[in-house]
Amino acid sequence: MRKVILASALAAAAAFTSLAQAADYQIDTKGAHASIQFKIKHLGYSWLTGRFNTFGGDFSYDPASPEKSSINVMIDTTSIDSNHAERDKHLKGDDFLAVKEFPKASFKSTAFEVKDATHAVVSGNFTLHGVTKAISFPVEKLGEGKDPWGGYRAGFTGTTSLKLADYGIMYNLGPASTHVQLELNVEGIRK
Repeated sequence: MRKVILASALAAAAAFTSLAQAADYQIDTKGAHASIQFKIKHLGYSWLTGRFNTFGGDFSYDPASPEKSSINVMIDTTSIDSNHAERDKHLKGDDFLAVKEFPKASFKSTAFEVKDATHAVVSGNFTLHGVTKAISFPVEKLGEGKDPWGGYRAGFTGTTSLKLADYGIMYNLGPASTHVQLELNVEGIRK
């Protein structure tokens, strides 16, 4: 009888562990453990870099079924920061982001194609400047585990290149500056 109770308890624990692995995470922007950065060539001679200071979102991740993962990100385009006030004013204007008309950008995933234990390709719909396009880009799982405050975290990074004209941004920056690279670094706290 004792063996039956022990076996039942172990089976229940295993079932609970398996169910508990699928989890939803809030992107940790409050602790500044996430970032959305960009870079674009300046005249083909150097990189102009910057970031979006205000964004948020969440993701779902199950290490037992990573192909079921998903992510949603909202970006406040008015928070663009290239460390140069006059340039930021221009970037927020009608030549580029037109933030008065389009104050938000977003990404909502539609698929997560697993390549190996730490690499995948995420696909989804990216909306910028009022235009939505399907995009895909590689992501890397950086790690997961307990944090010092009693929570549980998981982190990913991914980079994509966007053609500005695809999103209705037609300002001529020269032939070396037709694309902008976006890098998303997310650390999520399990809800």
